[in-house]
Amino acid sequence: MKRVKGESLTDRLSSAAAAKKALAASFQKKISDPELAERRAANLAVAREREERLAQRSAEKEAEEIRRTAEEAAAAAARTEQEAAEKERLLAEQKAARDARYAARKARQRP
Repeated sequence: MKRVKGESLTDRLSSAAAAKKALAASFQKKISDPELAERRAANLAVAREREERLAQRSAEKEAEEIRRTAEEAAAAAARTEQEAAEKERLLAEQKAARDARYAARKARQRP
């Protein structure tokens, strides 16, 4: 690093301290700026709205999932009921056919 002639350690330390103070003053000035406060407030409002929208979407998705689950359960119940009715109808047909065969056999045995 190139040194400037005539600059001693104390000169460099004091210039570094002055630079720190200037930087701190710059930040303090920005912090107390009313325009910055307004932008922060606007950003916070936008963030809150975004969180509300996300919460609403989440609630809508959950409601949709519950509705879909209920529909699937209803469809499964209807399908099970239909299968049970079909099985009962088939058993009734088989019993009727068996009874008809039995009656035919008995009719052949009684001349």
